Amino acid sequence: MGGHKEQDVDRQGFDAADAVPLLLDPQGAVSGWTGQAERLLGYPPSEAVGKDFAGLLAAEDAERVPGLIGRCGADGGWAGLMTARHRDGRTLRVMTRITAATGQGGEGSLLVLLSEMNGAHGWDMSRAVLEQMVTGASIGIAIVDTDLRFVWSNAALEQFGGGPPAQRLGLRLSDVQPGMDFESIEARMRQVLETGERVVGYEHVGRVRSAPLRESAHMLSFTRLDDEDGRPIGVYYTVVDVTDRHRARQRLALLDLAGKRIGRTLDIMSTAQELADVAVPGLAEFVVVDLLETVLRGAELPPGPIAGTGRVPLRRAGHRSLYKDLPRTVVRAGEAVAYLADSPPIRCLSTGRSWHQEQLDPLATGWVAGPPGEPEPTFLELGLRSVMIVPIRARGVTLGLTGFFRRRLDEPFDTEDLHLAEDLVSRAAVCLDNARRYARERNAALVLQSSLLPLHLPEQDAVEVSACYRPADELTGLGGDWYDLIPLSGARVALVVGEAHGHGIDAAAAMGGLRTAVRTLAALDLPPEEVLAHLDDLVDRSAGDEGAGPEGTYGHPVGSGCVYVVYDPVDGQCTMAVAGHPSPAVIAPDGSVTFVDLPEGPALGVGGPPFESVELTLPEGSTLALHTDGLLLPSDRNGAVDTDRNRLRQALERSGPTLELSCRAVVDALVPTRPYVYDDVALLMARTKRLDRGHVAAWDLPADPAVVAEARRTATGQLNRWGLDELAFTTELVVSELVTNAIRYASGPVRLRLIHERTLVCEVLDGGATAPHLRHPRATDEGGRGLLLVSQLAQRWGTRFIPDGKIIWAEQSLTVPLE
Repeated sequence: MGGHKEQDVDRQGFDAADAVPLLLDPQGAVSGWTGQAERLLGYPPSEAVGKDFAGLLAAEDAERVPGLIGRCGADGGWAGLMTARHRDGRTLRVMTRITAATGQGGEGSLLVLLSEMNGAHGWDMSRAVLEQMVTGASIGIAIVDTDLRFVWSNAALEQFGGGPPAQRLGLRLSDVQPGMDFESIEARMRQVLETGERVVGYEHVGRVRSAPLRESAHMLSFTRLDDEDGRPIGVYYTVVDVTDRHRARQRLALLDLAGKRIGRTLDIMSTAQELADVAVPGLAEFVVVDLLETVLRGAELPPGPIAGTGRVPLRRAGHRSLYKDLPRTVVRAGEAVAYLADSPPIRCLSTGRSWHQEQLDPLATGWVAGPPGEPEPTFLELGLRSVMIVPIRARGVTLGLTGFFRRRLDEPFDTEDLHLAEDLVSRAAVCLDNARRYARERNAALVLQSSLLPLHLPEQDAVEVSACYRPADELTGLGGDWYDLIPLSGARVALVVGEAHGHGIDAAAAMGGLRTAVRTLAALDLPPEEVLAHLDDLVDRSAGDEGAGPEGTYGHPVGSGCVYVVYDPVDGQCTMAVAGHPSPAVIAPDGSVTFVDLPEGPALGVGGPPFESVELTLPEGSTLALHTDGLLLPSDRNGAVDTDRNRLRQALERSGPTLELSCRAVVDALVPTRPYVYDDVALLMARTKRLDRGHVAAWDLPADPAVVAEARRTATGQLNRWGLDELAFTTELVVSELVTNAIRYASGPVRLRLIHERTLVCEVLDGGATAPHLRHPRATDEGGRGLLLVSQLAQRWGTRFIPDGKIIWAEQSLTVPLE
C-alpha cells in the first residue's frame, strides 16, 4: 500500500503554474528537460535527457513507473505523491501528474509536471504519525483482506468485542464474534469488494460479547482498498456505536404503536388488553393490567391516589405473556385480584408513584394473596426476575396499576425502561378513562331507556305480540328506538314503533318524551293520522320553546320517526299512518310477505304535507312487522342501504316455531353482532286474532225514549247467555244512562253493542258530534247525573269519534268486583 496519496487526475487540484515540466518518450525515458527541472533535481540536460524517469525516483516509486505509464495510456493520466532523488543524494517529496502530451509532434509522449511538497506539512507525515491518528480514534477501524481476515485494527475496535488487535490478526469476524449476525456484515464486505462502491451508514443490531446484557446497535461503513494497479486488496471499515439512537427510535416506535392500537374501542376490558398486547414483547415479557372494580362499573372516582394500605378491590383487566409457562399461575381476565397489604403494588396505588427493581429476590414470595391455606409461590417459581409497577392515572384520578415483568437475568429493567413504561401507561390511561366515562354514560342511558321501554307488553286478546330491541355497539352508543302496545277501547289495540335521533342519554330522554306523548294521545282514541298530527305539533312547539332546529339537533325529537297502527279484532280492520318512518310489513297466513303502501308522511317537527292513513282488513293469523330503519341497513359498512327491503323480506319469510323466536331470528339475521352494529334496532311483531262472533252482540235502536227499557232487557238477556248474570244490575244502569243520553242529546239512529272480552264493554253509537262531559250536579238539580253514575260503575269510560258520529263506551271488569 506504500502510504502514497493517489487521486484521479480529473478530481486532482493541481496548479500547473507552480509545476516543473519535463517530457518522456513512450518508453518512459526523459526526452525533454528544462531549466526548472535542473534547479529542482540538480541534473543538467546532458545527464537527464535519455535517462529513465524511474532513475530519478526513489526505489519504491521507481518500481511503480511501468504500471503508471500503462495506466496513463488507458485512463488518460495519473496524479499522486512520489519521492524523487536529487543529484546530490537528497530525497524530495513531489506531487506528480502524468498526462499524455498533445500538440504537433507530441503524439505518444508523456508530459510530467512536478511540484515540490517538502514545504507542505502533512504530506510528509510518517507511518508512525498516521498510525497514531487511527489508533487513537474513538471509532473502531479495521482492515480485512480479500478473504475477509483481519490484517489490522485499532484499539477502539476492542470496545465492540472480539479482543485486542493482536488476537484478531488472521481471523474472520465469525471467529472473534461467534454470537453475532456476522453473515450480514460479511455480505456487505463482499459487495464492496465486487463492486468497489462504498457502503455508508449500514446499521447492525444485535448482541456483542462486550455488552451481552443489552441489544446494541452499530453504524458501519465499508470502503474497498486497491493497489497501484487498481486491484482490490481488502476492505477498510469503521464502526460507531449508535445504541442510544437505536433505543430512542425503538421507544418512539413503541409509543407510536400504542397511539394506533390502544383505545380503538370504548370498552374498558378491551382497552386494558390492548395496553398489555402493545407492551409485549416491545418492553416486557409479561404484563398485567389491574383496574379498580369501580372503574369497570364506570363509577366516579375520588381524585388523587388510593387511600389506605389494606386490600384494594382490583380486577385483572388484561394480561399478556411472551412464554406459555410465564408465570406459573396467573389470574384470569375478569377475575378479582387482591395484593397483600404494604406490597409494592399497594404502595404504588397509595402514593401514585412508580417503582421498579432490577433484580427480584428469587426466594421472596409473590404479592398476590392466594386462596387460604395455599403457600405463596416464590418469584423463582413464578419465573419473574425483574419488575416495574406503574400506577394508571388520568385526569387526577387513579384507575389501577400495570405490572411489567422480565425473566431474563441478562436484561433487567433500568431507569430508561421505567420512563418508557410511564409514558406508555399515561397514554393508555387517557383511553381507559375515556372508556370509563363512556361506560358510565352508557349504563345510565341503558337504565333510563330500560325504564322507558315497556318491561312487559299488556295482556289483551287482539294480537299475539313479541318485541326485540338491540342497542347499538360501544362505539356508536345507545340510540332512541322504542316500541309500545297500547290497549284501546272496544278490544282494539294500538301498535307503535318510533325512533328519536341521536345516541346516549339525550336520545333516551327524547324517546321517553315521544312515548309518553303517544300514550297520552292514544288515550283520546284519535285516528292514527290525527295522533301523528298532534304529535308533530307537540314536537314543533317543543323545538320552538328550546330554540332547537332540525339541523344539527342531537337527541332531540325534531326529525324523529313514528308508525302508528290501530287494529280491531272484531272485524279485522287495521288503520295505520307513518311520520318519517319505514312502513310495516305484513306476513300473510301462508307466509308471503308484503309491505304496506303507505303515504310517506314527513318526520316529526320538520313540517310538510298532512298525514294520511290507510285502512285494510287483515285475515286472522296475519302478522304485522313494525320496525325501525336499523333493519334496513347493510350488513357491512361498505354496502348500500337495502331500499328494496329484500333482505328484510327474506328474513321475515323464514318464520320460527313461535312468534318470539321468529322476532329474534329476524334481528339476528339482519343485525350482525358487535362491534359492527352501528344503529340500534327495534322490531315489534303482532299476529292478529279475531274475536269469536258469539262474543259480540249489537242492536240498532230507534231514537225513542221508550226503547230504553227494551235496551235494558236485551242487554240483560245477552249477559245471561254469556254467564255474566253478576254484572246484570250494573250493566242495566250503564245501558240505561248511555242510551238515554244518546236519544236526548244526539240525532240519528242509535246502536248498542256489547263485547265480551277480558272486560265487558258496553258501546252506544249515535250521530252526534259533541263529546259528553262529566258534571257534578247540585243537590237540587233534577238531572245531569247519568255520566257521573257511569263513571262510578265502570272501570273506565270514554268517547271516540268515528266518521258517522261518536261512540260512548264503558268497561266493566270481569274479575274485580265493584265496591
